[in-house]
Amino acid sequence: MSASIFREYDIRGIFKKELNEDVVKKIGFYLAKALQKKVPTAQYIAVGYDARLHSPTLKNWLTSGIKKAGLEVLDMGLVPTPANYFANFTDFDSLKCDGSVMITGSHNPPEYNGFKITLDKDPFFGEEIYALGREILADNSTIPNDETTISIDSKNRYIDYIVKNFSHLKLENKRFVFDCGNGVAGVVLREILDRLNIKHKILFEEPDGNFPNHHPDPSDEHTLEDIKKELATGEFDFGFAYDGDADRIALLSPKYNFKGDILAIFFSKFIKNPTVIGEVKCTQVMYDTINTYGKAIMYKTGHSNLKVKIKETNADFAAEVSGHLFFNDRYFGYDDAIYATFRALELIDQNFDFDKEYEALPKVYSTPEINITVTEETKFKIIDDLKNALTNPPAYFPKIKDIITVDGIRVIFEKGWGLVRASNTTPKLVTRFEADTQENAKIYENVLIKLFEEIKGK
Repeated sequence: MSASIFREYDIRGIFKKELNEDVVKKIGFYLAKALQKKVPTAQYIAVGYDARLHSPTLKNWLTSGIKKAGLEVLDMGLVPTPANYFANFTDFDSLKCDGSVMITGSHNPPEYNGFKITLDKDPFFGEEIYALGREILADNSTIPNDETTISIDSKNRYIDYIVKNFSHLKLENKRFVFDCGNGVAGVVLREILDRLNIKHKILFEEPDGNFPNHHPDPSDEHTLEDIKKELATGEFDFGFAYDGDADRIALLSPKYNFKGDILAIFFSKFIKNPTVIGEVKCTQVMYDTINTYGKAIMYKTGHSNLKVKIKETNADFAAEVSGHLFFNDRYFGYDDAIYATFRALELIDQNFDFDKEYEALPKVYSTPEINITVTEETKFKIIDDLKNALTNPPAYFPKIKDIITVDGIRVIFEKGWGLVRASNTTPKLVTRFEADTQENAKIYENVLIKLFEEIKGK
């Protein structure tokens, strides 16, 4: 077993090669034990899975481990990740979810899969996951097969909830296009749209773990080519695209692709005295704008980190640039691309002009994420070395106004900022740069990359 499958936010690896029968059964067993420590009265863990071809097999292996520990499995079948999270906040007749596991590889290639874990409504992540990995590595036992489960219908409970909470929408004169990317958004989307009388065209609706049309990652501009072609026809007012497990969204008008940090500004305008959490990659425009009428907090990247911070601060909303949107206002504080779709449609129903509002924001130039391949062993040391070097920066550096170290290093210059952080899921450094002009953004990129090269060469 490779310890690298145990990551900051979830467990993720290649089916059979890393996520094999022995490992997955033990993941189920030790997760159940962790839940029993946290909730001594726990009886049930709910399990759902995405469209990947091996997800049902992983469910069976996971079930055997959970059953070995003495808990029952509530089987919700094929669902979006948000419908899995939703199960933690609703009862199923006499059955109550004490925790849930979503089997998903998210936006990874088809050979990958993994587990997103919620115990007693809290994300299971960070040191908890690393400790779980250590327990499994030390265990040489064998867990027998026991694949019996109790079926629950989280999917239709979730659909009913969305329909009930957005039954006020009046969008008869609008038409929208949706790209499910052959992920699990298609399991729930059409029924909700039909029941709310929203005119739509759905692309790649059928769940297919081979992802035959395009990679299910809406933060990658190349995956949005099909929906952009549809928007270019003039037939649709807006387009929505989803990742493989439907917890990330892309929202597009015919003119613009609105990233998660920009959407945070738009949604926050409709929340009284909003408290909004953003990650370190978010544009400074988001923080500056929201701070004029509410409170914006900068925090670590990662869906688990943001869910915990929402709970800690009782924030109304949180966002990642990549399209993870977390509504705690009128909702449960987890990332849900389907729910976010209907909050966006609600703004459209209220005649909110997305293009005009976007064009009115201060103009800045932002790079996309630029990834630098390093090694798992060196990535965090490089960040520490960069921090030390920036205490006495080289003579070629522009003036530094501040350095934020909540997650990696966000260096604030006079005309913008540059970010270098270690990815928690891959052997890479993630960088992003923003400034008042393209030239200044390039200057900040060049000096930070130059400093990284100097440190790497030592």
